[in-house]
Amino acid sequence: MKKTCKFCWGLSALLVVGMAAMAYMFVIRGSVVASDDGRTAIIVSAGERDLLLAEMRGFLVGLQAITAGIAEKDMAAVSESAHAVGVANAQGVPAALMGKLPLEFKTLGMKTHKAFDALAVEAQDMGNEQIILTKVSELMLNCTTCHAAFRLDAEDSGKR
Repeated sequence: MKKTCKFCWGLSALLVVGMAAMAYMFVIRGSVVASDDGRTAIIVSAGERDLLLAEMRGFLVGLQAITAGIAEKDMAAVSESAHAVGVANAQGVPAALMGKLPLEFKTLGMKTHKAFDALAVEAQDMGNEQIILTKVSELMLNCTTCHAAFRLDAEDSGKR
């Protein structure tokens, strides 16, 4: 009986360690390697890379529309443009892709979506151009921080 119990405890401990290692790899670390330019290369499929780049282009299009709205003093357009790239836009990312992204990248991405939502509310409720410009500046720090820290490499591109 004691032998069986030791075996069960040992097996349980091994499973817990294995699950912790998998959680670290898929939730925290992701599929990354160091790149030759000092950034962290996130290794994704070509289709996943296209999806992420399309989302980033959406951020850029949203920022352009927001600044145009500010210039035209059209807070409804600012709010609508910001809301279009808010948290609701972050839905539908495949679980397999989420597992490849490091925690810092995921956190920064969600922080950016939430910042767009906060900007939409500010434009809708208060419409203070100076506050909105400050929020745009703060939001763009997320973009520059991300681009300085990460790059996306397709698995089949041979770039590493």
